[in-house]
Amino acid sequence: MIKYLMQGDYTAEGVKGLLKDGGSAREQAVKKLLASLGGTLDSMYFSPPTYFIVANLPDPVTAAALAATVFATGAVSPGKSSEILTPTEMDEAAKKHPTYRAPGI
Repeated sequence: MIKYLMQGDYTAEGVKGLLKDGGSAREQAVKKLLASLGGTLDSMYFSPPTYFIVANLPDPVTAAALAATVFATGAVSPGKSSEILTPTEMDEAAKKHPTYRAPGI
């Protein structure tokens, strides 16, 4: 599984739905959505109108399907999605030494 940090902003309509149903209902909806794609939710936070999700998804294609599905509703503006690493994974990355020449050097 790949861990993603996802951030988006609710539109005015999305905020109305959030106020109507509450944050816990949104969290349950997100868990159900992720499960339907073979993923899981680590955490979800709100800073209205922005939301932040840490999710585990099988691959980048699944992450793209998730984003397209959510943004197509019109309740959320396109946001950001980044693959994130655990400290152990970062340790592994630090041990790799690719060959690279910076532009102009």
